[in-house]
Amino acid sequence: MIPVTNPIQEPPDFDVECRQLGNDWLAAHPAAKPKSFPSHWIKFEAELENGFGCRCGWWAVRIDSGTVDHFFSKAKPANRGLVYEWSNYRHSAATLNSSKKNLDDQVLDPFEIQADWFEVLLPSMLVVRTGQVPQHLQIKADFTLDRLKINGVNAKCRRIRKRYYDDYKTGKLTPAGLRDYAPLIAEAVRRMEANHQPLP
Repeated sequence: MIPVTNPIQEPPDFDVECRQLGNDWLAAHPAAKPKSFPSHWIKFEAELENGFGCRCGWWAVRIDSGTVDHFFSKAKPANRGLVYEWSNYRHSAATLNSSKKNLDDQVLDPFEIQADWFEVLLPSMLVVRTGQVPQHLQIKADFTLDRLKINGVNAKCRRIRKRYYDDYKTGKLTPAGLRDYAPLIAEAVRRMEANHQPLP
């Protein structure tokens, strides 16, 4: 997990094409269930993806395809006013979205994560929190790593990290490419090279 710039620029036509359309629909359908909400946000998926550098907000690696995650879950009635708000959207892997569900109060927001809060261990590809995570957020950080299966033995994100690392070692990815595709791995490589340690 890495810092993501907040706010990401709201597209100029978002207000008319998503916010206004969506909120007008909600006002006309006060009893509607979340599954029936018109997904106007899909029109802006590309802009959100670009804002996140084509990386999942939590996996912090480039993904082939992602989805729009409502950080404050649209399944909660209290969050109804945020369903069509640009500031509530995060770019994420679809499998992660299904793991997070409506636990937004227990999961770290990519927008609150700061530099050096997490690092990747080589060659295990485990992501661990560092001592830079404020004490009052450490339990939340650990829960996020666990709930979103960021370190699961067969977790897709761990396989992706391994693939990018292997591509770097074989020359398929340049150092700049590795920083773009997997910044935490690039930082782990930089630390090892600075200490004159061979890459495992």
